[in-house]
Amino acid sequence: MQTNFDLDKKELKNLLDLIHESLRVRTHFEFFLWLQGKLQYFLPHEIMIAAWGDFALGLIYFDIVSPLPGVRTGKISADKLNPLLKRLFTYWSEHSRAPFAMTIEKGIFQDEELKNKETADNFANMHYALVHAIKDHRGRHDCLYVLLSPQEAVPPSSRRMLELLLPYIDSTLRQLEHLPEQLPEKISEVSKPEITNSNDDEIVGTLSSREIDIMQWVKSGKTNLEIGQILDISAFTVKNHLQRIFKKLDVMNRAQAVTKYQQMYAEQTRKPE
Repeated sequence: MQTNFDLDKKELKNLLDLIHESLRVRTHFEFFLWLQGKLQYFLPHEIMIAAWGDFALGLIYFDIVSPLPGVRTGKISADKLNPLLKRLFTYWSEHSRAPFAMTIEKGIFQDEELKNKETADNFANMHYALVHAIKDHRGRHDCLYVLLSPQEAVPPSSRRMLELLLPYIDSTLRQLEHLPEQLPEKISEVSKPEITNSNDDEIVGTLSSREIDIMQWVKSGKTNLEIGQILDISAFTVKNHLQRIFKKLDVMNRAQAVTKYQQMYAEQTRKPE
């Protein structure tokens, strides 16, 4: 491939074929094959880490795609990977939101040990990382992509090529169903607002415990997507819960629901004179 980013006719055809093939990906295996096909010519890598969620809150999901043995999503715990992903996204956000490359001297996890030796050895063999992200202002569902390679040097055109191809990689991955191991095990424990009274079902008798959990987050200003990530349910399920809550509280929107919820809570927790 030419290093000045000028593509000849054959390279341009391969690029267009690659983009067209992305539209037909429907399964995780097809996505894997697509990554290992023509994409390797334009963006050579051995490991791809795709992460999404709210990086500011640390509510991060990730997927690891690689042909290397032992390098799988379920082999890396969130507590090992999420701090690194959060730092990379912060760096990207603070540096013009442009693709960047970094060399890796001690391995991507540095002094942190991975339990699986095969996984640890394969990650230790990676010599550079190419990083880019997508800021989702509308859905507030940001994405980060890290491409790891054992090559000693970053190909000169890689950053521009990643900038060109990332929207297609991202849209292709968004078409696929989540795998169970992609979700953090204890996501609901992150920054959950405290409810001082343990008998919330009795305090707000018309709402179930799940509906009360959702109202606590609505009161905190969270979107359906954020509430779904925190409670490990889909945004669609959150929406259905809210529709039932609106009906029970006889309100039309979130603001009215919060006001009614707070009034009911205050009335039922007010101590008798």
